[in-house]
Parts: sequence; structure tokens; C-alpha cells
Amino acid sequence: MKSNPELKLVDLPAAPLAARNLIAGEWSNGQAAARPVVSPYTGASIGTIYPASPGDVNRCVEEASKAFASWRAVPIKERTAVLLRLRELLLRDVDALAHSAARESGKLVAEGRAEVLKGIEVLEFAASLQNSDLGGALEVSRGVTCEYRREPLGVTVGITPFNFPTMVPMWMIPISLALGNAFILKPSDKVPFTPVMLGDLIREAGFPNGVFSVLQGGREIVEALAEHPGVSAVGFVGSSAVAKSVYARAGTTGKRALCLGGAKNHLLVVPDADPLVTVEGVVASFTGCAGQRCMAASVLIAVGQVDLLIEKIVEAASKVELGRDMGALIDRAAHNRLVKAIERAQAEGASIRLDGRKAAAPKGHEQGFWLGPTIIDHARPTMECGCVELFGPVLTIVRVNNLDEALRLERESPYGNALSVFTTSGAVAQYVSDNAASGMIGINIGVPVPREPFSFGGTKESKFGTGDITGAGGVELWSQRKKITAKWTVQPDKNWMS
Repeated sequence: MKSNPELKLVDLPAAPLAARNLIAGEWSNGQAAARPVVSPYTGASIGTIYPASPGDVNRCVEEASKAFASWRAVPIKERTAVLLRLRELLLRDVDALAHSAARESGKLVAEGRAEVLKGIEVLEFAASLQNSDLGGALEVSRGVTCEYRREPLGVTVGITPFNFPTMVPMWMIPISLALGNAFILKPSDKVPFTPVMLGDLIREAGFPNGVFSVLQGGREIVEALAEHPGVSAVGFVGSSAVAKSVYARAGTTGKRALCLGGAKNHLLVVPDADPLVTVEGVVASFTGCAGQRCMAASVLIAVGQVDLLIEKIVEAASKVELGRDMGALIDRAAHNRLVKAIERAQAEGASIRLDGRKAAAPKGHEQGFWLGPTIIDHARPTMECGCVELFGPVLTIVRVNNLDEALRLERESPYGNALSVFTTSGAVAQYVSDNAASGMIGINIGVPVPREPFSFGGTKESKFGTGDITGAGGVELWSQRKKITAKWTVQPDKNWMS
């Protein structure tokens, strides 16, 4: 791969950006102190975030509650018509959204575009709910009918991470709104500008004021929303520690909550794996989005003699060029944390097969937060690099003798997000699928994200709550069933229900 010195990485803003709060259809500065937002590409400020205060949270929930009262009465076909207008606007502005996500999260523009398109896929599923069975009735006894209706919950909240400023909000927003809820988005304070663009597009699509809101801020706003008595349900995506905390706070106030946490995803590579499929899948998995995604490969479990495959993986990863094939880390703290983790792995006896600390930053972006693909070999599963989520482009190789040893390591992990196996054997694939503990399984796929209508969600400490965040799981998360049993006439023949 040859470097292109004239490569344009991402459109940086010509003027400073402003991330404000959307309450009752109007953007306003929050009452908390403003602070700068830094781009991972350059290490320089690209604008200012104006965080909300607890008082802003109260006003936002109050306005959302008022909007919900009328929005829930709108027929679902009319609600989804507005969603479909939003779909056209997202497609119209996909490039602008992609550049926005890239410059504030550090990913490539192509990755920013892909996350918009994945978000649109969830929107299309939500729009299809108008033609789905959202209720049903049955004569359960002579003259007696039972019916259920799917109804919205009220004011719902989504708390989202820095790594997907478009996609993760779009996992939640379309389904919740299609079902008749009001929705408040609390994005990561590291990526506040793309959610502002989403808010503008949602207003342009024609959603009533207050049905969709944006609250900027950090921990204080998260806690205020999770505990607010006017909020009915909370969706969260982030680290396991925070997911557990948000789930507990929401639960103590009787809210429905689904909180997705971290991961330590395992890739199992067996000797009969197809070299082309394996090399491409493994490298893309641990370098995509600079490894800053909960579905990224973290541990490669080498089952038996797979050294030739590992050599090819190292060779392919060494050709990944920063700025062209892989983006930047979110901030300097993430860079420093990963560098120290690599140093500790080396000090504990692991070997560094590929050292991303030596990778060159893109020309003109040397002050950004860059780390090249790193491969750590001959690690023990108890090492930090083998069991702790590092959240970066670092792949740890642990060697075992057989599949049962590999699966034991996966089952012993506190996380249960994803596992993939690379093999040409159907029997091996079936055995792994049957015995793995993770919620999402890949066969010759490095990033096994389910496509709609199949739902996204893990197990163990990768998920707190019941169900999944998208697809049919999302419908259950953001709605409730009302059951109605009716009898209008006395029947001449009786049974126990009569």
C-alpha cells in the first residue's frame, strides 16, 4: 500500500461548531459550563459543547411528556410516514453525517458513512411496523374474546457512546418513535455535533416539537435521566461498569432498562480455516474503527498449528495505513492507556509481533491520537491483554490445543458479546455455535453484527436487562402489551371461563 500525500482525510469545520440542547423543538445553551471539543484527527478544538443542567433535564422531560400525550394518539401509519421522510433526509445528507462522525470520533469517513446506512436499516425496520402484527384477538371461550394491544411507554431515553454517534442513537430512536413514545437522546460529550445534525433532520422531517430531544452533558445528566420519575424507559450502550450503574439507577425507580456493556470478543482460528477469508476477516475486525467498537476482535485463539495463518494476518495488518485504512483514537487518554497496556504485556512475557506504537501519523495530522495495528503473541489468558477490554487496535493471540480449550476460555470470560470461528468445517462451526456462551456468533465473519430484523445484544456482563436493543427485541423494549378480555352475551353452554 503506497501512501498518498494529498489524501484528504476528513472535512474539518471552517468555523467552530456548537453543540446545544434541543428542548421543545428549540436549540438552547445549557445552564452548565461550556467546554471545548477536540478532534481525534488533529488534537485541536473543533467547537464547543454547552452541557445541560439538572434544571434543563426537568424542563426537557416535562416538554417531552406533553408531546407524548398527543404523539401516542397519532396512528402508526402516520408516525411511520414521518420516519420515512427522515430516511430520505438521512440519505440526502449521508456524506455530511459521515464527515461529522469521522472528525469527532476519529473514524474513517467510509466508516462514518457505513454507520449512517446501518442506522437507516433500523429505521426501515421501524417503518415496517405499520404492517406488522402489533396486536391480536382470539375467541378463547364461547362468547369470550382475549385481545392484546401494543402501547407506548411514555418518555424514553437513549444514552449513547462516542464510537458510533449516528448508528447507536438510530438503534433506538426510530423504533421508540414509531411505537408512539417521546425520545430524549443523551449522546457522549466527546461526540456532540453529529447528534445535533440528527436533531435538525428530525425537526425537518416533521416530528412534533418535544417528541425528540437532545440533552448534552456527562455523568450528571446520565444520572438525572436514569433517576427521573418522568422517564419510563432507558436504553444505554457503553462500558460495563457504567451500564451496570445506569441499570441499577433506572431499576430502583421502576423504569424499564436495557444497558449494553463492554466486550472481550474471541476469534477462534482452526487449521482448516480458509486463508483469504480468515486474514481479511481478522484484520478488518480488530482494525475497523481503530478497534473502538464492542464487536471488534480482541483475542485470537489459535487452535493447534495455525502459524502460517498468523504470519499472513501479521503481514496484512502491517500494511494498514493510518488515515487511509484506519482512523484515530478518541483522545490522548485512550492513546496513553493503550500504549501502557502494550508495555505491560511485553513486560509480562508476551511478544509484540506488530508494534503500532511505531506507526506514522498521517501527514499534517501528527498532533492527533494515532496508534497503528498491534499484535501481541504468546499471551496467557490471565494477562491484562488477554482478559481486559482494551478498546483499541490491539489483537492478543492466545494459543490452545483444541476447540474445547478455546471454548472454555470464552465461557470463563465475564463478557459475552461476540465470538467468531474461522473454519471450512460445518461440524466445527456447529460445535462452536452450540457451545459458545456469547450472544452473537460469527462463522467466518469477524464482526458478527446481526442485520435487521435480527436483534443486537450479548450475554453476561455485556448486557444488563432483558431482551435486545434492535429488531423484535427493540419493539419489546420500547412498548408494553395491554390485554383485554371481554364478554358481551350469556352463552347457553358453560365452561370454566363462563
